[in-house]
Amino acid sequence: MQVDVDSIEAERLVLSAPMAPNQNQHGTVFGGSAATLGVLAAWSLLHTRLTRQAVHCKLVVQRSAMEYEAPMSGRFTATATLGLDTHWDQFLATYLARGKARIQVQAVLQCAGQRAGRFSGEFVAVREGAVTATP
Repeated sequence: MQVDVDSIEAERLVLSAPMAPNQNQHGTVFGGSAATLGVLAAWSLLHTRLTRQAVHCKLVVQRSAMEYEAPMSGRFTATATLGLDTHWDQFLATYLARGKARIQVQAVLQCAGQRAGRFSGEFVAVREGAVTATP
């Protein structure tokens, strides 16, 4: 995919990728590449933030959705943010108390300065070394 990190901030992380290695047969960005960049941006934002707060855990995506709004035919970005309704302090307190917590993260995909899609994911942080049940 040739992903680049464009910026990392406390509440926002931007990744980008070029068109060529992510092109489909229609000459636009492959939907799987767009979704992957969205989940990677969201996961990276959480991972970076947790690491900065010295919280080491397993971080996995539990549920995700991708909305494609427009075709992309050039370098594209995914900007992950913790929305205004994200309860970071509650998420962190729950994780520290129980060893497991969930949080939602959004990522907006853009190409040539135009919004082209939106990723939404629910992530779970689990204490390292914890035994988790399998279905």
